[in-house]
Amino acid sequence: MFNVKPSERVNLLIDATYFSNNLCLVLYRDNTIKYTQLYRLTDGEWYEEIKEDLENLVGLGVQIESITCDGHKALLKAIRKACRHVIVQRCLVHIQRMCRIWLTMRPKSHAGTALRVIVNRLHTIKTHEQRNYWLANLVKWHTEHEDYLKEKSYSPTGTYWYKHKLLRRSFTVIRRALPDMFHYLDNDKIPKSTNGLESFFGHLKSHITVHRGLSRQHRRNFIKWYLYFKNV
Repeated sequence: MFNVKPSERVNLLIDATYFSNNLCLVLYRDNTIKYTQLYRLTDGEWYEEIKEDLENLVGLGVQIESITCDGHKALLKAIRKACRHVIVQRCLVHIQRMCRIWLTMRPKSHAGTALRVIVNRLHTIKTHEQRNYWLANLVKWHTEHEDYLKEKSYSPTGTYWYKHKLLRRSFTVIRRALPDMFHYLDNDKIPKSTNGLESFFGHLKSHITVHRGLSRQHRRNFIKWYLYFKNV
């Protein structure tokens, strides 16, 4: 319904949002010019579909410099396959949000409380010096609590599980994302989060809510026209 704009050094935001009746909108938005380069209406975030979309964007002349995303496995796999040399910036807000959920508002352990403080400072990092200080605190935290993270419970049959799995999960998410968390410090055109799309999705959903009772096809058409007029 609208044209891709071939351009150089595009800093792309990619995210998905879900509607009722198993409808998923995957959006590819140029953060610099606030233009939706491509979208897909589907039923989930699937590797083959995302890879095809990225290949189409590149084939149509969009030169992608960076992609900011939430780290969904299918999306990361598609990026590695379709445009492996593109810079991937992990959404810091998403990392924060997930860790806060797992750590809870009031962690029961000293390790959880200390990690939550570190996580809460993530979005405030604006310089390389602040990043280095934050990383030093993270390394210090891990050194102090490594044994606690490894504590296990055993069943009578000898199988085991980690006692503090949500704390481990929070740290693991940060550790795996670290290589792609701070590219925005080297290039101020790279967005550090997908918050721009979160706001966009919220505005779209508030409009759809006004038109309750739309059939699945009418809802799809509403979304298509909404995206078209937003670009115009």
